[in-house]
Amino acid sequence: MNTIESIEKRRSIRNFKNDEISKEIVEDILNCGRLAPSAKNRQPWYFVIVKGKTKDRIADLMIDYTNNNDDTIERKRIGYASSVNPTANVIKQVPILVLILREKNDNWIVGDNLSIGACVENMCLRATDLGIGSLWIRDTVYVASDVAKMLGHEAMELNCALALGYANQKPKQRARKDLKDIIEWYDE
Repeated sequence: MNTIESIEKRRSIRNFKNDEISKEIVEDILNCGRLAPSAKNRQPWYFVIVKGKTKDRIADLMIDYTNNNDDTIERKRIGYASSVNPTANVIKQVPILVLILREKNDNWIVGDNLSIGACVENMCLRATDLGIGSLWIRDTVYVASDVAKMLGHEAMELNCALALGYANQKPKQRARKDLKDIIEWYDE
């Protein structure tokens, strides 16, 4: 598959088969993330691959978080209640969850986040190329400190996660804005 085909075929998968993914395939995908460009070549990503009970404990932390917080106006405003529990259920179902951590450093938040975005996109595209479904997960942000502590990485912060597995669905591409509506040219 060429680059444009991977970009066009990539989808966010939320329903996975039980089939295992080999360590070699997972490491191939992670290696493509490692090769991403990064601000000042910091390469701020650190990968922790979780499966089984550890993965399920992370999902349970997310569910507990939504169940144990008051139904406040702020909670409704940020909208996490509508996505965290379904995302936790995806995490329980998927065979591989890649946690992407970064060193805590307030001076590099923007650069590191942009860099990790490039890293995750590389992994999503490589997964697509290999016939592996993926879901880029942001909802772990609500339990990031708890997950880092659980894994013995208190000096780091959990930036996001990537679910990897064989897709058990073929979603259509969601609507995209027309290119003409999102570009502006200045010739002077």
